[in-house]
Amino acid sequence: MPSAALLQEHVDRDAALVKIMHGKSAQQGNAFMSMISKDDQVHRMITDEYVRRWDVNDGAGDDSEAREKRKEQYMPLVNNYYDLATDLYEEGWAQSFHFCRFAIGEPLLKALARHEHYLSHKVGLEEGMNVLDVGCGVGGPAREIATFSGCSVVGLNNNNYQITRAKAYAEKAGLADRITFVQGDFMNINFPEDTFDAVYSIEATVHAPTLEGVYRQIFRVLKPGGTFGVYEWVMTDKYDDTDARHREIRLGIERGDGIANMPSRAEAVAAIKAAGFTLVEHEDLTARGDRVPWYYPLSGEFRNVNNLWELFGALRLTKFGRTAMRTLLKIMESVRLAPSGTAQTADELAGAADNLVAGAREGLFTPMYFMLAKKPSV
Repeated sequence: MPSAALLQEHVDRDAALVKIMHGKSAQQGNAFMSMISKDDQVHRMITDEYVRRWDVNDGAGDDSEAREKRKEQYMPLVNNYYDLATDLYEEGWAQSFHFCRFAIGEPLLKALARHEHYLSHKVGLEEGMNVLDVGCGVGGPAREIATFSGCSVVGLNNNNYQITRAKAYAEKAGLADRITFVQGDFMNINFPEDTFDAVYSIEATVHAPTLEGVYRQIFRVLKPGGTFGVYEWVMTDKYDDTDARHREIRLGIERGDGIANMPSRAEAVAAIKAAGFTLVEHEDLTARGDRVPWYYPLSGEFRNVNNLWELFGALRLTKFGRTAMRTLLKIMESVRLAPSGTAQTADELAGAADNLVAGAREGLFTPMYFMLAKKPSV
């Protein structure tokens, strides 16, 4: 685990990079305008730094040494990723950086909110509770859950740029009195023991080098008798590490999503128990047989599209759409309307989408392994 001095050094470096790379774009309300307002040289440097972390791998081959190195460097790896991807996420998806289940005919934004409401309900969040959101992104779920339940939320995030945007969005929504955001490492959560009435995490703790480590930190800051709910990214029991195709899909998801090490379902369950929690329930929500699959917005298919925005999103993920988008971004880079590396970042995200869809269709991966756990009262 990194020392406190190393963590502070990383926070200071991240803050300095935000000032140079992002400048005033962190306060931009429009994600596209924010994306094209970066410092060109620093954006290129961060892009190259991120890609170098993966170039040592040979796809389906043995990458155990490189994997261990990425786990040791999880903080800069994740920060590199979100410094590059945050604006593209906001522009192409939403301010809630997670997947969700869909009802027939349900638009994306409503489905995302329902997924957050479900977690809030299962954890039992209520007015007056002090709640920790571990890995809060730009605060979309925190704002939705605070509004839905009436609770107060503290968002914890490793990335300075996302924290800056999250604070601005909370202020704009009139929620700054009930939602606060703190930059920190969820492997070293800087709150006293027994601070929070409840804790939740939505598709974020997968960025930790070990799940047991982050779950132990959550256990420590949760009050006795408190509840922890999480949607976890895991490889399912169908994943076979001796299968080259399976390894290729796993590595493709990790690379395209800034993940040092994707755990298995069994590892996640063992980790939460080892951290001291009583596991109340756990379930792969993608296995419920929904007629509209969770990954449909990534698949480039049109049959479940509900509106023009979703149609545009599906079109962008077709072969034609990706080629057109890459060409547009390269042209924008060449005339300095977009920072160098933007098209390459979009390519990385497209590769992630391909592997997420492949992993889902082959039953190897789920982004919503739901676990509900309690900290014993005594």
